[in-house]
Amino acid sequence: MRLVMMGTGPFAVPTFRKLYETDHTVVALVTGPLKDHRPGVAVGPMRDLAHEHLTPIFDPEDINSPESQVSLAAMEADLLVVCDYGQILSAAVLGTARLGGINLHASLLPKYRGAAPINWAIYHGETETGVSVIHMTPAVDAGPIIAQASTPIRPDETAVELEARLAEIGAWLMVRAIDTLQEGHVEAIPQDPAQASKAPRLKKSDGLIDWNRPAAAIRNHVRAMEPWPKTFTFWHRESGPPVRLILGPVSALPRTPKGVGPGTVVEAARDRLVVAAGEGAVLIQGVQPAGKRLLSTREFLNGHRVRPGDRFGPEQAPAMPLSIASR
Repeated sequence: MRLVMMGTGPFAVPTFRKLYETDHTVVALVTGPLKDHRPGVAVGPMRDLAHEHLTPIFDPEDINSPESQVSLAAMEADLLVVCDYGQILSAAVLGTARLGGINLHASLLPKYRGAAPINWAIYHGETETGVSVIHMTPAVDAGPIIAQASTPIRPDETAVELEARLAEIGAWLMVRAIDTLQEGHVEAIPQDPAQASKAPRLKKSDGLIDWNRPAAAIRNHVRAMEPWPKTFTFWHRESGPPVRLILGPVSALPRTPKGVGPGTVVEAARDRLVVAAGEGAVLIQGVQPAGKRLLSTREFLNGHRVRPGDRFGPEQAPAMPLSIASR
């Protein structure tokens, strides 16, 4: 078949690479436009792969414009292969290919529809996720499922690590789905809207830690917000304004310190920085002060006088209890 690959981000790279190993023909790469590109600066692995295989590149600002539709129709594609592209495709665009489009999504649809399924799956403590190939419709991530594969989420896996694994699983699944389409043996399973959940695009504010949550949930939060926006909190000291801190890896401790409120520093000595959570406590193993590099806990505590009883929380934290504020 004649395939048009539509992808921009790193999640699409293994699928694009896998297409060149098949008997199908990749007639073009459709990708996001370059913004403020300077000569000599790398343009990204999707474009590099296309250049390596002498594949034409089409990068319109608006894929749904009439001009873009004319260009796509001229490619005479049998199928649009879509993964991590960045624009929503209209019915008219999908109609430019004989068989329409299929999309690789990084969740077990209908769960986690949206732009950040991997992050939100880890955030919510899921122990299993996967990839789905859907026959595309104009509704986002709502088309019938034509292939699906699951995998456990490893206990220490970050969103970056899980994305890399799912991209490789998805590349294999996408090629299998394409071959099945060519053979005409597709069994499309409609999604159940009642089972759908949302995975919206991440915002910077999504990284703010809520210390009222259980320690295990905070640990999931830290794993989920990699590589952006990362998790952060504010250190409220005896004197001076709050200090914004980005957290490195953390561990969950099961024991809840008695009489200590969530967000209260329990230990701050040598290489141990422990903060109380809603249930249990969090052992912080790395801290990045604003504008600085990531420091080990020992390095951070050597340069910052954090004390038991200090509070971690939002920038505008509630007033500290008298016994702590006046010590």
